[in-house]
Amino acid sequence: MGVHASAITTQPNFLGEGPLWHPLRSELLWFDIMNKTLFALKDGAQREYGFPDLVSAAGWVDETRIVIASERALFVFDLDTGTATPLCDLEADNPVTRSNDGRADHQGGFWIGTMGKKFEEGAGAIYRYYKGELRKLFAAVTIPNSICFSPDGKIAYFCSTPDQQIMQVGLNADGWPDGPISVFLDLRGEDLNPDGSVVDAEGYVWNAQWGRGRVARYAPDGKLERVVTLDGRHSSCPAFGGPDLQDLYITSAQEGMEAPDAPQGLLYHARLEVKGVAEPRVILP
Repeated sequence: MGVHASAITTQPNFLGEGPLWHPLRSELLWFDIMNKTLFALKDGAQREYGFPDLVSAAGWVDETRIVIASERALFVFDLDTGTATPLCDLEADNPVTRSNDGRADHQGGFWIGTMGKKFEEGAGAIYRYYKGELRKLFAAVTIPNSICFSPDGKIAYFCSTPDQQIMQVGLNADGWPDGPISVFLDLRGEDLNPDGSVVDAEGYVWNAQWGRGRVARYAPDGKLERVVTLDGRHSSCPAFGGPDLQDLYITSAQEGMEAPDAPQGLLYHARLEVKGVAEPRVILP
């Protein structure tokens, strides 16, 4: 069973990432990391915000404010006024790294990965910001991706893309990792590169697979259930949205392509019968 996603933008992103459906604004947000831009799409109208640093992922705080991860910091950004307020440093003293994949957990924390700007092996890490504290969870990560959470908030998923494995770890009541890390999905045999992921209301993981132009849905036991295809070969991250959370949005990228054609780097959409989960808010101190 498969669905083909259609492009809904015409302006390509060099590295589209971090799609987020804001449940209070009924608005889709996403980033073009290398062009330091946040895009917003609502009712067919698109606008954009430019930043001085690379930006990659966000979580919502309230109707107007979101937390954004940049190459040097986490900050609060007001979508209506354009005001940015510093929250905390993020490897600010390390010019080698930038932020990458990130997502809010169900306990109100915000997870964010860092990586080398030139893909330096093991240069990055995965952090969690929770109620004023930024704590490093996992070190020596090359390309952090697939950060997402089970609907009950008890499991976190994540990966380092070159390892071609998505990992899982249990979470305690406050959302901190609690227990051993294990392999959720091993894609080495298929030579698939896991990028961003999101979990639906049934607990299935939807994983964008870089270089393959697809998002694959995996059952909680790791079994492949279906595939959504798209013409953007570097599919980078999925997100559920829409009034009933049955719209799947997928970012894509031109990064690494010598001569990208028109479909590359666009934002894609597929209508599903499966429901997503509303993204939880980030709790600020």
